[in-house]
Amino acid sequence: MSLFLLILLLINPKIKTTTYKNIKPTLSILVDNSKSIDFFKEKENVKDLISTLKSNTSLNDKFALENFAFGDDLQIEDSLSFNANETNIYKALNDLHNLNKSKNAPILLITDGNQTIGNDYEFINTKQKIYPIVVGDTTIYKDLKISQVNVNKYSYIKNKFPAEVILNYQGNENVTTKLSIFSGGKVVYSKNISFSKEANSKIITTNLASIKEGVNYYTASLQKIENEKNIQNNTKNFSVEVIDEQTKVLILSTVLHPDIGALKKAIESNKQRSVDVFLIDKFKNQINDYQLVVLFNPNNEFKNIFTKIKQNNNNFILISGANTDWNFLNNQQLGFSKKFINQTENYGANYNGNFLTFLQKDIGFNQFSPLEDKFGEILFSKDHQDLLTQNINGLQTNQPLLSVLDVNNQKISVLFGEGIWKWRATSFLNTNSFQEFDQFIGNLVQFTASNKKRSRLEVNTENLYPANSNINISAFYTDKNYQFDARASLEITITNTETKETKKLPLSLINNSYQVSVNNLISGNYNFKVDVLGQNIKKYGKFKVTDYQIEEQFTSANKSKLLKLASKTGGKLYYKTQIESLIENLLEDKRYFTTQKSIDKEQNLIDWKWILFLVVVLFTAEWFIRKYFGKI
Repeated sequence: MSLFLLILLLINPKIKTTTYKNIKPTLSILVDNSKSIDFFKEKENVKDLISTLKSNTSLNDKFALENFAFGDDLQIEDSLSFNANETNIYKALNDLHNLNKSKNAPILLITDGNQTIGNDYEFINTKQKIYPIVVGDTTIYKDLKISQVNVNKYSYIKNKFPAEVILNYQGNENVTTKLSIFSGGKVVYSKNISFSKEANSKIITTNLASIKEGVNYYTASLQKIENEKNIQNNTKNFSVEVIDEQTKVLILSTVLHPDIGALKKAIESNKQRSVDVFLIDKFKNQINDYQLVVLFNPNNEFKNIFTKIKQNNNNFILISGANTDWNFLNNQQLGFSKKFINQTENYGANYNGNFLTFLQKDIGFNQFSPLEDKFGEILFSKDHQDLLTQNINGLQTNQPLLSVLDVNNQKISVLFGEGIWKWRATSFLNTNSFQEFDQFIGNLVQFTASNKKRSRLEVNTENLYPANSNINISAFYTDKNYQFDARASLEITITNTETKETKKLPLSLINNSYQVSVNNLISGNYNFKVDVLGQNIKKYGKFKVTDYQIEEQFTSANKSKLLKLASKTGGKLYYKTQIESLIENLLEDKRYFTTQKSIDKEQNLIDWKWILFLVVVLFTAEWFIRKYFGKI
């Protein structure tokens, strides 16, 4: 018996069974949970629609119902509040597509069709059939709307900045209105504008004066026309930060070189900066007349200039090259030196993504032509950061190509190589514009020319936020060596300047920044303070929450766009009164059917644990029996 059971264990007989499972098609019910539904007074109608769909027995028999809601993001629908501040129909549909990619899962989209953020949902690519159910008023009313205001974030004092206002009109009649732009309660621009059924869009461009330094708030407003139902979208707020930045730059050189012309053009692309160029033997002025000095290929003729720079602690940019006298520079004790030989080398550029001194993106530095300088090792005796490192014939090194120093309130930038004019030309060939290169030089000039002490705490926020929007604030904090510090605890205090109500919130560490999202702030002006807990480091700022409600800018449901969406995806558009017709069509549609899936399952015919136990018992019994009869 023991041997038989052992053989049975080795054979391990199995039995194979097949079961079948019916899989119903999925029907996703996607509900707009934004404030626009409440604005159109459709809350109860939407709830009734969902209740009708969920309670229909035939629909539940044919489909597996899934319920979702969306505002700016997709969520599982458990209870509807209709308080989402933004609507992103595209993201909700795309997320559902990814969720049911392998299923036959039509979508019932209950919405007014008005989207405030995200990609245009009319052009979404999905294999699922979409059946929009239109809620909201579909009547077309006369309506004026300021769709968008385009301005630069910054302007310079006593300068003018362009403002572009995009206007739209909905209606069949010819109308005339007036566009006004206000600042500080005063009209700074106005213009009469006419619209018709055909000419229903206008782009108005004007130049506004930058008079007051700091954040300046503006309001663009369209005068109400007769019988206009919704005037919420007739007004739009915008802001511009006015900077007082007048920079004079001096370039001194021993020789004429194409780099000088490239630098002059790049620096002067910012109209608030002017450049004077002198050969060193022709310069008779005072360097204190300039906020920044650029020293090109310096030699011992620069001795008096370096003496004045040290006396006045002037900021400067140094560019070395084939004609640079490194013996002279090494004796100036500038914080860096070079062990060189009288032979030149070509140095390519590698971008350093860990550079933190100022914000500079990679504009394709590794594709630029090599720069020429004396060959040798560069040594630093002061703290520095490298924006670019050297690449010699494809070999990456840790030697610097472009470095910055910020020591004792003096800022120095050093470019170890000449030939930067080729970079400007290559940048133009790559992008058909000098903008990226000029901005790179502008960032370098702005950092080096600034006398402001570098802050260890930087806070990023907008000047204006729409009412009830999510206010996202991020902060960047570094240690004493200006390396990002992920160990700190940051806290923000937000104060309403009118009610004096305060709110304190911690900032969360997300990737390489500290972030916080603030909700439910009433309209008004706010001051904020970001504290690094345990450190005497603070940052102050302000922003404004406007009265403008994004979700209240529409006068009617966007039936035409929903119709195009249904047509493109093979679905059909329905109105809220046609819910029974929708259910009937879904039940009769042969494209949605239950599939049967076979599941093969193998099971052991014996339980090996019990068989093994029995074998052990039998062998044990045999041993005792043999022992008892003297057979062992």
